[in-house]
Amino acid sequence: MKIKNKQLFHEFLEEKYHLYHQSDFIPNDPISIPHQFSKKEDIEIAAFLAAIIAWGQRKTILNNANKLMAFMDFSPYDFILNHTEKDYKQMEGFVHRTFNSTDLMIFLSNLQSIYQNQGGLENCFQTDVNIALQLSNFRELFFSAQNLKRTQKHLANPLKGSTAKRLNMFLRWMVRKDTKGIDFGIWKNLKPSDLMLPLDVHTATVGRNLGLLKRKQNDWKSVEEITKTLREYDKKDPIKYDFALFGMGINADTDYPSFAAR
Repeated sequence: MKIKNKQLFHEFLEEKYHLYHQSDFIPNDPISIPHQFSKKEDIEIAAFLAAIIAWGQRKTILNNANKLMAFMDFSPYDFILNHTEKDYKQMEGFVHRTFNSTDLMIFLSNLQSIYQNQGGLENCFQTDVNIALQLSNFRELFFSAQNLKRTQKHLANPLKGSTAKRLNMFLRWMVRKDTKGIDFGIWKNLKPSDLMLPLDVHTATVGRNLGLLKRKQNDWKSVEEITKTLREYDKKDPIKYDFALFGMGINADTDYPSFAAR
């Protein structure tokens, strides 16, 4: 599709954003996991772990993410700071697709290192720095404590072409502050304008159908392309349109505007 009238298309995007940006989005989405908590550190740790396993069936994601919270006695921050190797025994046998208990133990141990040595996850990011580079640097820092080749695949590296969908989603949760109380907006080291779209099969397909994305592959270059286009419609908060594109995708909403002709 080619966008013929940007003003009308902007109105269309806003309409779809408001349609799908509703609080009833929360219960069936992985973002419901961090919404169980009120303390900043509990929220960000729960959000990070939920985002890491957020692929596959949503029901399975939520079930397994809640298992992780139960492992940590629903006190993620206290667990991360104070757990020892003895606490890993109860986690033996955990599996979510290819993410298993060995991966989980490395992630928990490395999170402990992040909070002990970096002062928390937020301090690993800063504004006005290329997000692809930041995510790559974060990945290197995260695995500097404990590393296993099989576990590395669970943290994407956009510098190698990955869309880094789950990490971009996690950053959206932490950085965006919205009126519906969906995204948390508890991080100040990044601005909403810094964020990149969490590109997945839904947002990519709808993006191409709407003329927002021309590139055929789902890779980091596509993330850059569609995010750049979305910034034309909201420079300060372009990733709010994730709700519009994702909502249209999962709801099979093909109400494409007539003024964006194929």
